[in-house]
Amino acid sequence: MFMGEYHHSLDDKKRLVLPANFRSSLGESFIITRGLEKCLYIYTKSEWQKIVDKLASLPFTKKDARIFARSFFSAAAEGTFDRQGRISITTNQWEYANLIKDCVIIGVNERIEIWSEENWNSFNQEYSDTLEEVAENLFNGEDYAL
Repeated sequence: MFMGEYHHSLDDKKRLVLPANFRSSLGESFIITRGLEKCLYIYTKSEWQKIVDKLASLPFTKKDARIFARSFFSAAAEGTFDRQGRISITTNQWEYANLIKDCVIIGVNERIEIWSEENWNSFNQEYSDTLEEVAENLFNGEDYAL
């Protein structure tokens, strides 16, 4: 499980250091792709395969399935770490996520997300006041120990 929030900066070659505990859980290679809400997602190879299997089960006759698959897979790249624990971010990926310099790296259970600091702050500002409402809508009033 990935969790926590970390702040790192892109270097001039658009490389980013991931936290050591994330690196050890990802293994030698992983998949990085375009996420939702203008961030990037990083998956272990095994989690990526689960997503591939789910997307393969969607009917290609559904326009939404085709649109999502095109966006998700066309932005995907296999990633590895260099000796300093850095990953390279493709031009399409950093442009999509608005990654200029300061980044926020968060663990979200089965994936890692990379946000520009600006996008992350905007996201938090937009949803911080509605988190209780989001939780209530998500869990339909069921009693979960959160």
